[in-house]
Amino acid sequence: MQLTKLGHACVRLRKDDRTLVIDPGGLTPEGDAITGAEAVLITHEHFDHLEAERLRRALAEDPRLTVYTCRAVADILGDVGDRVRTVGEGDALTIAGFDVAVIGQKHEVVHPDVPPVDNVGFFIDEEVFHPGDAFTVAQAPTLLVPGQAPWMKAPEMIQYLREVAPSRAYAVHDGLLNEAGLGLLESQLAGEAKRQDAEFQRLKPGESVQL
Repeated sequence: MQLTKLGHACVRLRKDDRTLVIDPGGLTPEGDAITGAEAVLITHEHFDHLEAERLRRALAEDPRLTVYTCRAVADILGDVGDRVRTVGEGDALTIAGFDVAVIGQKHEVVHPDVPPVDNVGFFIDEEVFHPGDAFTVAQAPTLLVPGQAPWMKAPEMIQYLREVAPSRAYAVHDGLLNEAGLGLLESQLAGEAKRQDAEFQRLKPGESVQL
């Protein structure tokens, strides 16, 4: 499986000439992020993970494309009918040739006065886990770890890496960081990688790895 990091929280996964995309939101600048994919997985409704008009255009252009997501996002995209499939924790599906397990229910707390929105994570081929905006624990060899967000602190990222203890972790959710912040994130990942004797790093947008 090939994993390609795109802007912010978006990744493309490719296997046997089939492709799925996770969270091509409003902070993903690549105009071709969805091009060629058979399926798009959306973890939750926030703009940096869901760009509804981009999805509508992609669905109109490619009749084979299907979106899988939580109930709240499915309601937002209700006008596209059965091209959007609702999933929830405990579901296990085959999507575009990938085995996908759905894990997680809610977003991390963003504000004390605002209830968390729905958030589902996607565990692909028992290999790579995209948790969305949550510290959901899944025993995944490869973790897409949130690198920075208004709802998290750096020690929480480190603790999450220790709880999951993956062999590999690649930072996502880094679209709000400037160069100084990205350098700090890379340093934090390198330090924890050394402690756990694992491979933790930030992929630059467009960079790929084989899993």
